[in-house]
Amino acid sequence: MHIKELTKAEEQVMQILWQLKEAIVKDIIEEMPEPKPAYNTVSTVVRVLEGKGFIDHKAYGNSHVYFPLVRQTDYKKFTFDKMMTNYFSNSYQSLVSFLVKEKDLSMEELEELSQLAEKLKNKKS
Repeated sequence: MHIKELTKAEEQVMQILWQLKEAIVKDIIEEMPEPKPAYNTVSTVVRVLEGKGFIDHKAYGNSHVYFPLVRQTDYKKFTFDKMMTNYFSNSYQSLVSFLVKEKDLSMEELEELSQLAEKLKNKKS
């Protein structure tokens, strides 16, 4: 499946659907922060997500219960890969360098990152 990039509004709805597993539009709106968007706004976003192949629905009379077709982990990987390509030239060294400089990582946090990388490397081999 080819994953497409989501707008901020689409991503917000997806985050809620991943959390709830399935929901009607009213359920999605209830999970949104104040000020709540209009029903029609969320309903439109839901239809766009369905058109993009991110969600599907089951019809119960006049009600549509929506559920995700794309897993959150798959979208997370897609956005991370896109960020790595666009901002760090696919270099993890550039990413770590950015984190250290811009996010002011402490030596302790850097050591934890290094240990995690080592653990993951050992799992792969």
